[in-house]
Amino acid sequence: MAKKILIVGGGLAGTIVANGLCRQLHEEMSSGAVSITMLGTSDTHMYQPGLLYIPFGRMREAELFRPQRKVLNRKVPYYIDPAKHIDVENKAVTTESGKTYDYDYLVIATGSRIRPDNIPGMVEGGHWFYDLDGARKLREALDDFQGGKIVLNVNVPHKCPVAPLEVTFMLKDFLESKGVLDKSEITYTYPIGRLHTLEPVAAWAVPEFEKHGIKSETFFNTKDVDPAAKTITSEEGTTLPYDLLITIPPHTGQQVILDSDLGAGGWVPTERNTLLREGSSDVFICGDTTNLPISKAGSTAHFEADTIIDNLTSLIKEGRWARHYDGKVFCFVETGLNTGTYVWFNYTTPPNPGPPSQMIHWFKLAYNRLYWLSARGLL
Repeated sequence: MAKKILIVGGGLAGTIVANGLCRQLHEEMSSGAVSITMLGTSDTHMYQPGLLYIPFGRMREAELFRPQRKVLNRKVPYYIDPAKHIDVENKAVTTESGKTYDYDYLVIATGSRIRPDNIPGMVEGGHWFYDLDGARKLREALDDFQGGKIVLNVNVPHKCPVAPLEVTFMLKDFLESKGVLDKSEITYTYPIGRLHTLEPVAAWAVPEFEKHGIKSETFFNTKDVDPAAKTITSEEGTTLPYDLLITIPPHTGQQVILDSDLGAGGWVPTERNTLLREGSSDVFICGDTTNLPISKAGSTAHFEADTIIDNLTSLIKEGRWARHYDGKVFCFVETGLNTGTYVWFNYTTPPNPGPPSQMIHWFKLAYNRLYWLSARGLL
């Protein structure tokens, strides 16, 4: 019997897994011993990290998109038919069209979604860059901004853990280039008692904030936004006035995970080394969908995908496990419009941001162009 691999999710994680498996299992697919099928939600693939550049006019919208069919190996049938229910007991996935797909191995890579609507007033009073519509509106707001108080409000969980710091530093440079920095005040809020979840990153950010005159308010868990009064209030009782509110909205997993009772908040309990769903031997979880306490970032998805590719290939070809995921993450960090640094870490090694430089910024810009090779699993 042919082994059926079903991938639910057409984003970066699922696409890398599919493309990698096509190369590793080329002979088995050609002979009909293995089939790979993908279920997605759109015919377009978006480079999500590029959204950060849209508000500052540093990337064109067209650069963010390519047809999913051109990114995905042509041997993989791709159906724009979102999964509605995942039945791991009976090894079947039902879609919105009513079709049912069975599998021998399942890869769940459904990703995450922003939920500004979970905080009263945030949709009406805030701006963000985590989707194209939000990035466009923020671009317009920044174009019109002539000075005043800016609150950069961070909520958790969210994907791309360094993005709040990146947008803060880029915002400072943008205001300076526009000639309104001396008429502006930036206040950065964070839910815990430091500037970032990762302590070494938080420690690095403190002197950077001081150098640039950026204020901060920690232990700020957002309660609500008052768009009329232009204030944002925390559960701790702090109220901040703003002229422009830029928020990192809270994220949740996808509805199909909740409806299938696979994990609270839409995050699937995942074994940290095998990336198997806890309690399963045939269901892999990749990318933002996991509940692992590591960054929800493109590089995380990539390193996880590589591990899943190796293990699925080894299981099918040799009946054995290949290797474990070590928690590896690598992130470029923009420290302005023209400088950057980076962090890498894993389960045992903490991050250690280096001094910002223009060269690292150029590396980040180069990766923005190379992303499509990454999605195809060639990088």
